[in-house]
Amino acid sequence: MDEYYGNIPSSHLLGSVPAVVTEEKAKTILNYEVPEENMQNFPPYINGASGRGYQTLGSPPEGFEQQPPPNNWKGVFSISSYMQYFNVDTDIVVNRLMSSFYPIGGDFFSKIDANPDLYGLVWVSTTLIFVLASLGNLATYLIEKRTDNKSSWSFDVGYVNAAVFSVYGYAIVVPLAFYFLFRYLGSNPKLIQFWCMWGYSLFIFVPSSFLLVIPVEAFRWIFILVAGVDSGMFVAMSLKTLVEGNDLAIMVVAAFFLQLALAIFFKVWFFH
Repeated sequence: MDEYYGNIPSSHLLGSVPAVVTEEKAKTILNYEVPEENMQNFPPYINGASGRGYQTLGSPPEGFEQQPPPNNWKGVFSISSYMQYFNVDTDIVVNRLMSSFYPIGGDFFSKIDANPDLYGLVWVSTTLIFVLASLGNLATYLIEKRTDNKSSWSFDVGYVNAAVFSVYGYAIVVPLAFYFLFRYLGSNPKLIQFWCMWGYSLFIFVPSSFLLVIPVEAFRWIFILVAGVDSGMFVAMSLKTLVEGNDLAIMVVAAFFLQLALAIFFKVWFFH
């Protein structure tokens, strides 16, 4: 039995290693190149072909088709469409707020042409609503306590509703109406610039509302008329840059008196 197994070549045994490797097989082993393997190309190249493998973070997968951007109407209802109009820092906003106090300080549209924003429209309008509703109630309380100390007083929630509809309605609808009128009459303005300019034009009514708390009727009328004239001049001088050479002067005058009428409405409704 030992002689039988001893006659079997050892190279044919399972797990055995041939003692002699031919020169041709040695060259094959030495010239074998290990496929390149990395996380960007996996599985490795095999016989000149590669599998789909892992994809890099920057490259889209095979068969991926980039989705076309939404059309204009879908963009109107997309929040991302309006994010660019809130990309302003504090210095820019403060500079535009200060410009609304000085109607003859320069062309406001040229200042916002590169980067018009809706931050002023939303922030100023919302702040003005809060100020009118709260200070209007405070002024009413002071007047009632001045005339009759024993009279009862309660917060009038109707001031909030009136402030919301009047301020938001004016800040959105009036610029929109002027935009279509200018387009109809042959001018080519930008709606976003109109909203931006009219939004900042309301800022002067915020500090003037604090002065209207003074329970002296004559002072109240002086303060609100000065604020209305200043705001109207700011809007009129801004629109004037769009009507030079055009027969649209009546639009400038109408915008001025609309601002003045808004100021009188604030006085009569919230600080009567």
